[in-house]
Amino acid sequence: MEYFRKILKYAIPYKAYALLNVVFNILYAFFSALSMIAFIPLLEILFQNTKKTIIKPEYSEIVSLKSYLEEWLSYQVTNQLNEGIATTLIYVISLVIILFLLKNLFNYLALFFITYLRNGVLKDLRNALYDKVINLPVAFFTEKRKGDLMSRISSDVLEVQMSFLSILELLIREPLTIIFTLIAMFTISSKLSFFVIIFIPISGFFISLIGKKLRKDSDLVQKEQGYFLSIIDETINGQKIIKTFGAGNTFINKFQTSTKRFFKYSNRLLHRTNLAAPSSEFFGISVIGILLWYGGQMVLIDQSIKGSTFLVFIGLAYNILTPAKAISKSIFSIRKGDAAAARIIEILEAENTLKDKSDAVEKLSLKSEIEFKNVGFSYENQIIIPGFSLKINKGETIALVGQSGSGKTTIANLLARFYDVQIGSICIDSVELTKIKKKSLNEMIGIVTQDSILFNDSIKNNLLIGKENATDLEIIEASKAANAHDFIIRLENGYESNIGESGNKLSGGQKQRISIARAILKNPQILILDEATSSLDTESEKFVQEALENIMKGRTAIVIAHRLSTIQKADMIVVMQNGKIVEKGSHDELILKKQAYFNLIQLQQV
Repeated sequence: MEYFRKILKYAIPYKAYALLNVVFNILYAFFSALSMIAFIPLLEILFQNTKKTIIKPEYSEIVSLKSYLEEWLSYQVTNQLNEGIATTLIYVISLVIILFLLKNLFNYLALFFITYLRNGVLKDLRNALYDKVINLPVAFFTEKRKGDLMSRISSDVLEVQMSFLSILELLIREPLTIIFTLIAMFTISSKLSFFVIIFIPISGFFISLIGKKLRKDSDLVQKEQGYFLSIIDETINGQKIIKTFGAGNTFINKFQTSTKRFFKYSNRLLHRTNLAAPSSEFFGISVIGILLWYGGQMVLIDQSIKGSTFLVFIGLAYNILTPAKAISKSIFSIRKGDAAAARIIEILEAENTLKDKSDAVEKLSLKSEIEFKNVGFSYENQIIIPGFSLKINKGETIALVGQSGSGKTTIANLLARFYDVQIGSICIDSVELTKIKKKSLNEMIGIVTQDSILFNDSIKNNLLIGKENATDLEIIEASKAANAHDFIIRLENGYESNIGESGNKLSGGQKQRISIARAILKNPQILILDEATSSLDTESEKFVQEALENIMKGRTAIVIAHRLSTIQKADMIVVMQNGKIVEKGSHDELILKKQAYFNLIQLQQV
């Protein structure tokens, strides 16, 4: 319940619905017991055991309330019998029907209001999880499977939502039903009622034994579901590779192994859950068997209780079984819900190491320079950047080159503050990156990556990510600058054309030009181009390179490139090896040195 209590705060906005649910559950529990008692006069008439009471009884004190109610009921039935048995039956049966109508009406109203609470919590939890996912640092997602995150936002939240109903049933409705029923039973016979009281703790004890491992089993089920959702996600995204390399059987075996584990865990979980209801019913019917034996003697031998009253008592005793079973199910449901809540809380309470500091400032523009001061960064105890120092003046284009794994992209990621530096600092106009508000930093920086990240939406809406309030004219101008306008207007729906999942309805060059148009529309002061042309054919590269030159005009740009022909016009080329700068200068200066950069040029010309 530790994690579940943390989830309960999401119910606070819906407390009015919870209160109404409680009120109607109380009424339901009251009329549930009353509707059974209403059978007593009906059975009395049918068995012709009705006591004749001609004088209307007078109420005296609370201790004699039971006797007064019996006398009053007998008096009312006697008066009706004077009008004939048929008429009396109609009145009594009408009373029973009305009481059952009220009982079920209040049951419906209780469920009606709990629906708003459950679905409201579901909505708010998913919104909170999605908001957290949006704001968590990039590093968080390198350690988590996408399928597992999807499982937490979908099935785990749904499990918690279902458990909310169980909480209210466990705390209000079912216990009150049992209490009101027990009160009615004690008014009939205290001796018989003790047998029923014994049943409840015994049942609860055995049910708790069954449910001890339920939370662990539920956690295994949820984790496995997240795992095979990840496999599905990887399979869909990697279709070309899977088919080309003939890896279909490998992935099928992987998926089937996961679903086999899911089958095993689910069976174990459901077996435990399903054991609750029959166990509680068995204990209940055992008690009723004892009641029939003991009560039968009271009716037939001692004659201390009427047969009609004893039948109603048996009905009341059985009436306890339903809420008792519901409580046992609720206990199981809450245990499952707590396991799901733990997985949700893990995300909601995940530490965001990149939050704005209390003294963070707004930085709206780059005025003079960006400076890397002895920057160090490691990942999983592996040193990526041992010590990197570089000054970039406003308006300069700096190219980072070097072999794969030399740390070029890491430098760009640190500047965009996808990660925080561990040693040294990065400053913009002498203000450390960690002291600049994340939102204002994001507004200053634009990124075009090697893999064009586009969304399953129209071209226009993909471009508007760069600037939400951009006009159609601004969109067209940005597209023209990115050499994208001509191919866009040739599409069937122009800028309203849907580009499919990850933009797969477009060619590589077209996707890249859309990404560049998006960056142009944002109009960033600092531009990061990470291998923006490396995956393109020669013709597409020509269009994209022209677009990149357009976007870099008047901006401070950091260009990461493998194709060295694309960065020869850069103001400074920085050659990196193992996270360090081994050489820097203009293209012509580095060629004359005939060192690291020259060797890279020679390798690409071979």
